[in-house]
Amino acid sequence: MSELILFYLSSAVAVIASLLVVTNKNAVHALLYLVVSLLALAMSFYLLGAPFAAALQIIVYAGAIMVLFVFAVMLFNISKEDIVRESQWLSWQGWIGPAALAMVLLAEIVLVIQQPAAVATNTVTLVDARAVGSLLFGPYLLAVEIASFLLLAGLVGGYHLAKSLVDSSDTKGGVDDHS
Repeated sequence: MSELILFYLSSAVAVIASLLVVTNKNAVHALLYLVVSLLALAMSFYLLGAPFAAALQIIVYAGAIMVLFVFAVMLFNISKEDIVRESQWLSWQGWIGPAALAMVLLAEIVLVIQQPAAVATNTVTLVDARAVGSLLFGPYLLAVEIASFLLLAGLVGGYHLAKSLVDSSDTKGGVDDHS
């Protein structure tokens, strides 16, 4: 199997998973598809000759998304009814799509590991950490700083939204945690 077919396959998985993230009504299922999409993008980066970008994609994005999801669950003060409803959502049917797309990515990874010379051809230029760092802290410094401010604004906005939800549930006769 050539690297071009593997690239198109991982790109198709990324597009399908991304569409399912946007169209899925269940937040937990959308998160699973988001992780699959990020892993597919990492595979695409690797096949394009950027193993460092692929590693960053997995570590920073796929790992950070899971941690942020845990923080969001803790921040939104989940009630017992929400936990029961969520356990009903996490049936085995919800795992079929993400598992199938993840299996496609696993098959690609196995093929790439078995044939590393097919991926590292002369047409692909490898990008190392030094080149990425010099670009991020050189001509793209402003874009990196703007992205960090956007992430900070999203974090502060999420905190305030969650705080207002908790405050409104306290005034409506919600569960009193202070007694």
